[in-house]
Amino acid sequence: MQEKLPLIKRLKLILIGGARNPFDSNLFHNISLIAFFAWVGLGADGLSSSCYGPAEAYLALGKHAYLSIFVALASAFTILIISASYSQIVELFPSGGGGYLVASKLLNPNVGMVSGCALLIDYVLTITVSVASGTEAIFSFLPAGFLPYRLEFDVAVLVMLIVLNLRGIKESVLPLVPIFLIFVLTHLFAIVYALCSNTGNFGHLVGGAVSDIRTAHSEIGLFGMLFIMLRAYSMGAGTYTGIEAVSNGMNALREPKVKTAKHTMSYMAISLTITVVGLMIAYLIFNVTLQPGKTLNAVLFENMTAGWGAKGYFFVLITLFSEATLLFVAAQTGFLDGPRVLANMSLDRWFPSRFAMLTDRFVTQNGVLIMGFSAIVMMLFSRGSVQLMIVLYSINVFITFSLSQLGMVRHWWSVRSKTPGWVKKIVVNGVGLLLTTFILAAMIIMKFNEGGWITLVVTAALVAFAVYIRRQYRKTLRLLHRLDSLVRVVEPKVKETGPEAIHPIVPAAEFNPNAKTAVIFVSGFNGLGLHTLFAVVRMFEGVFKNFIFVQIGIIDAGNFKGCEQVEELENHCRTDVNKYVNYMRSQGYHSEGISVIGTDVVREIDEIAPRILEKFPNIIFFGGQLVFPETTYISRWLHNYTVFLMQRVFYSKGIPFVLLPIKV
Repeated sequence: MQEKLPLIKRLKLILIGGARNPFDSNLFHNISLIAFFAWVGLGADGLSSSCYGPAEAYLALGKHAYLSIFVALASAFTILIISASYSQIVELFPSGGGGYLVASKLLNPNVGMVSGCALLIDYVLTITVSVASGTEAIFSFLPAGFLPYRLEFDVAVLVMLIVLNLRGIKESVLPLVPIFLIFVLTHLFAIVYALCSNTGNFGHLVGGAVSDIRTAHSEIGLFGMLFIMLRAYSMGAGTYTGIEAVSNGMNALREPKVKTAKHTMSYMAISLTITVVGLMIAYLIFNVTLQPGKTLNAVLFENMTAGWGAKGYFFVLITLFSEATLLFVAAQTGFLDGPRVLANMSLDRWFPSRFAMLTDRFVTQNGVLIMGFSAIVMMLFSRGSVQLMIVLYSINVFITFSLSQLGMVRHWWSVRSKTPGWVKKIVVNGVGLLLTTFILAAMIIMKFNEGGWITLVVTAALVAFAVYIRRQYRKTLRLLHRLDSLVRVVEPKVKETGPEAIHPIVPAAEFNPNAKTAVIFVSGFNGLGLHTLFAVVRMFEGVFKNFIFVQIGIIDAGNFKGCEQVEELENHCRTDVNKYVNYMRSQGYHSEGISVIGTDVVREIDEIAPRILEKFPNIIFFGGQLVFPETTYISRWLHNYTVFLMQRVFYSKGIPFVLLPIKV
């Protein structure tokens, strides 16, 4: 009879799904995205920005609305330049070239850390502003009586997205594809209809633009006119914020990754350019003005379909619903790429290493949760204000944009003698650097007192926290060097027995299954493992005749990149275990090694312990735990205390487990 699962585990299975097998040959294929799905999951962030970016730019012009034609053309140029520059980043960093990695490798790690911190906050705001904007679109066609419940609806959507992303990448994108296509088709139809039904009015548009230029020039002068256009251009900065998502999300793309990324970038650049320019011209054609409780796009679609009757109502309803859904899809960018950036920074010890850990669904659960709950906090803090969040959002993403472009310019200049066509490449990234730096400076200056200072303070605080965490890990590393001195003593003896052998090459001593057996859990051939081994030998001198070494290789965000990396981890664990085995066999003991890989140490141990007990009935398990000179809340949070969980599991099963403190 099948054992009944506890209620919590049953709920987890229903909501998140069952465990995935890391040795499944189709695993990486199944959870990766082809260019089209990447356009939905990653490119949606850029395309969805057309729901608020062009509107912000258009409204910033005030009564000089016809100048939006020039702002639209400048926006299109910027989209193409930034997309081209990020295509070059993708080529240079085929395994993932987001702002954190680019700045870290092409400038220096500290600058990369600043870029990464800005990017993390940007992804939190990507989630928040996308959900808030999507809710605005939905509430634009609902009765005004529903407006007081908008914030609650925002939070409910965020919770739903958290659950979807805990299931895994593909499941959270695939169901949204039909709605994404509806958005593309309805907006393309609206733009084409606006242009084709008003072909006779193009002369009026040109005349209006010329008249607006003359009026603005006479009222505020040339520099004043240029200033309001530049201000509108910078206020529409939210339009460009999703472009780098593809370079950050390379690990989620189907092989060949570079080709897939370039196709995705092309889809995104073309669709975003058409949508932004088309909407801004449509605003002019239909003389759109902002109305309370409605988005500018909602007003546009209502004006466009004023004489359509019931068909017009349903068209507006479907179009706004597709906008809302696309914006919810755009929030996926934060959930897809935010945890990856956090994991990469954790692997470099800027943040706690637990943020690089994966669940049995191969999802960076801690990253998803921190991004999701941070978005909820930001949503509640801003009360769902899209205008405030766009300001915060744009500043942070352009910090990352500028640093990435600066790194690329520096790279092309440093390799100019070895790179054919470097002039073209440096010009693309150089123009991108000028544009992104200008927008960043304009946003900070113009919006500092309107909330811009908040994102700068929060980013600085996160940078300070990262520096503190890095210092704590470096301090620990210096302490661990004391333990590793034992490795240097033992290593010559291990080398004599072939430490690189995947299988033990020293013959095993005579095996007596009834003899006392010590099972020692290790995490690599290191000082902690050797100190634990020698403590067992010293404390139980002559008691144990058999020594079994067990190592659980953890699949985390650093090695979960393909089948080759998983196999490499498995071989590395097996080699490390066999170093212990060869050493103890050379000392005359019977010794064996067991190595497995997985995402959860405790779960793997729970599965292999019965097999060990079956072969070695007279057994005691041992685990070593580092003891630091000063134990604080931070040290407990930063370092691995899995051994205590292991001890609890063994005790609950009535199996003896001895925890050995190893002082550093």
